[in-house]
Amino acid sequence: MTMVAWQRECLFGDVVDGEMMLNEFGRLIEKWWHQISVHFPNVETSTFVIMPNHIHGIIVIHDDGRGAVSAPDDDVQIEHSGGGTPPLQTRKPTLGQIVAYFKYQSTKKMNATGGTGTITKLWQRNYYDRIIRNADEMDRIHRYIESNPSQWADDAENPANL
Repeated sequence: MTMVAWQRECLFGDVVDGEMMLNEFGRLIEKWWHQISVHFPNVETSTFVIMPNHIHGIIVIHDDGRGAVSAPDDDVQIEHSGGGTPPLQTRKPTLGQIVAYFKYQSTKKMNATGGTGTITKLWQRNYYDRIIRNADEMDRIHRYIESNPSQWADDAENPANL
């Protein structure tokens, strides 16, 4: 899966000598990537890389009955009446729901950091996805993601190449 920053703006850091050096916003994006599997217990985040203006990552949705969804934010406490445990969502989340959660949380938290003012749009609409069907594809995509920083000079998302 690939998500691109709004207007391909380089917000997350720089590639230096073939390695991605995250800035404050890049570290925030990294944090919210790791929160995906906390929020969606049946979702595993695998190989990923944050680039200056986009991210690539592998999301694995397990169909093992652990489809409950936690509270929408670390800072939020859910109150309910009735004295019992609140009901949890039990359906397996879609990739669209997972991406929407990630985009919403990362944009909200980036705006809360201050400094650069309010960012009304952090991400391009939609995302690129691909279903990985076998171990060979997984290995190829894994290598592509890991090598992405060293290929930045030739990357189609690099503003220097537009």
